[in-house]
This record gives sequence, structure tokens and C-alpha cells, in this order.
Amino acid sequence: MTRFGVVLRPELPPESVVEAARAADSAGVDEVWLWEDCFFSGGIATAATVLASTDRVNVGIGVLPTPLRNVAATAMEVATLARLHPGRLRVGLGHGVQSWMGQVGARVNSPLTLMREQMAALTSLLAGETVTVQGRYVSLDNVRLDWPPSIQPPILVGATGPKTLALSGEMSAGTILTSETNPEQTRNALDKIAGGPDHDLVVYLSCTTDSDSTVDNVRRWIDAGASTIVLEPAADRLDLSEIFARAVELQPLFGIPQAR
Repeated sequence: MTRFGVVLRPELPPESVVEAARAADSAGVDEVWLWEDCFFSGGIATAATVLASTDRVNVGIGVLPTPLRNVAATAMEVATLARLHPGRLRVGLGHGVQSWMGQVGARVNSPLTLMREQMAALTSLLAGETVTVQGRYVSLDNVRLDWPPSIQPPILVGATGPKTLALSGEMSAGTILTSETNPEQTRNALDKIAGGPDHDLVVYLSCTTDSDSTVDNVRRWIDAGASTIVLEPAADRLDLSEIFARAVELQPLFGIPQAR
């Protein structure tokens, strides 16, 4: 079964997020996804706003740049959202755009090591475990969340390179691929991920104005192994009503009951 979502692009002003999220919820969109691009809106704050402003729509954050955050703070924020809105949140972690990470003094020598250390610590903290670790980048001493989530939100990895794809298959619940990934590259990515049967492959798909073309593209990416399709509107298309309608049309077409 394939899930469908729509990106609320970071170019959308923060004061417009509530209206857009409620419109998606009312339209029957299954998921809205958020980007944390520098230097737009914060991913956690926007996700909290969307979740609090809607009744049903699920939220995916794709992705939070790991160099910007202490993993304990990330765990606290994610756990809070997961407790307040159980079962409605998925969180992706990424390396961050390296030039942006350099701008804010957060660039690290080994993004892959940082990702591995943060994934391990975050997963354990959200499971309610006490974590003590002294890694290259992550250092925790007897840290345990007082309010871990009763339903742990899936943690995914945004990946492009083979080493990060392999790490995602090893440590995460799913992998997020950008809209620049074609179906053949998606198949190759799946081979490198080598995750289990429940590993969620999230693919961003640039949405065109041609409905038939969108349906054909969705079929191609599903055949390539995508389990979640996220429609990505163009940066200058901030009126999302047409994109919401497109996502809702696709849900029953590919075997998903329409959410109303």
C-alpha cells in the first residue's frame, strides 16, 4: 500500500502554515511533509504548529539536519510531539547542506559518523532507555527522557550516497529520496539500503499540472519500490489547493481509502 503526501514548502511564510495545514486536513490529504531548509522555518516548530492545528493529517519532517542539534534536545522535542499527537509523526534526519552547515559553524569532518551516533542515541532515548555514550560527536552521561513517547515515531534518514543509504537500511525505519532521484536510481538505492520488508522508501515527486502525467510518474516510482510518494509543488506555486486535490485523487486510485 502506497501513502501519499504533499510538501508544505519552506517558501511558505510561517503565518500561512496553519491555513495551509487545515486546508490539507479538510481536503483529505493523508500526509503533509515539511523541510527544514536554512534559513527558513524550523522543522520542529512548524511540525508542532501543523499537528496542533489539524485533527487527522499525519506529518513528516524531511529532514532535520543533524549538525544543527544536540541529540538530547532533538529527543525531547520529538518525544513531546509524539506524546501529544501519537501515531501522527515521522521524523527524518539528514546531513544538512554542507555549505549551510559551514555558514553556521556546524560543519563536521565526518557527517556519516555524526549520523550514526545521533541515530543510535535518538532511537535509544525515544525507547525510554538510559544512554551513556562517548562518541566522536555525541556525548551523553546517564541521559534518560522523563517523558518518552508511548508510541515511538518512525525515524528516517535522508540519503543520497551509498554509505548513507546503507546506514539508513541498517539503522532507520525508512529512507527519504529527493525529487532528483529517477526510478532507476530508486531501484539502485533500494539495493544499497538493503532494509527489511517494512522499510519505508519515501520519494519526493515533482508535481505537474498534467494529471495523467502525474499518475504515470507515480506508477513508475511505485514499480521502482517507493512506499510513500510526496508531491512536491514548484517553489512559486504556493496556492496548494490543486496539489491537495491531486494527492486525494491518487490515494484511492492506488488502493488507499480516501481520508475524510
